[in-house]
Amino acid sequence: MPVTTLEGHEVHVDAEGFLTDLSEWDDELATVLAAQIGLTLTDEHRAVLTFLRDDFAQRGETATLRRASAGSGVSVKDLFRLFPQKPAKKMAYVAGLPKPVGCV
Repeated sequence: MPVTTLEGHEVHVDAEGFLTDLSEWDDELATVLAAQIGLTLTDEHRAVLTFLRDDFAQRGETATLRRASAGSGVSVKDLFRLFPQKPAKKMAYVAGLPKPVGCV
């Protein structure tokens, strides 16, 4: 797997830039990953990321948009506001998780 360096963080990524070693993720890296796609993280973003990481630990797969909304208590409309255009893909990227199944 390719290795890249993002603001001093050396991380293993796949061809699309998603982390392949989930243990390399931390809150500081989340901030860097968010900046890479034009986002500035707020507490609202972080609550969604926390849900996604916890859900992945339990289920072994990245949550769909609907599951992320239901589990985090953040409406789908607000997920689109927080992570514009492709929210499921962007949420997974910033959370350091694999791209959700079905995302292009």
